[in-house]
Amino acid sequence: MDMETFGSPNSEVIRRLEEQHRHYSEKLENLVQKPYLSAEEEIEEVRLKKLKLSVKDQMTALRNNGVLHPVA
Repeated sequence: MDMETFGSPNSEVIRRLEEQHRHYSEKLENLVQKPYLSAEEEIEEVRLKKLKLSVKDQMTALRNNGVLHPVA
């Protein structure tokens, strides 16, 4: 199996993951620019950081070995 055939579906998945990562980054950036976060915003900040990290881990796994393992 050549890399082009193998990489094609993964490149689309990686592109979507990069888009998600960028979206989470933008939302997180908007939150941290506030001088004060409410309790709900602090929870949202932690949630966004975890989502962003999860997406990054998925992209890294795809780039390293071409296999995406579900994140629990």
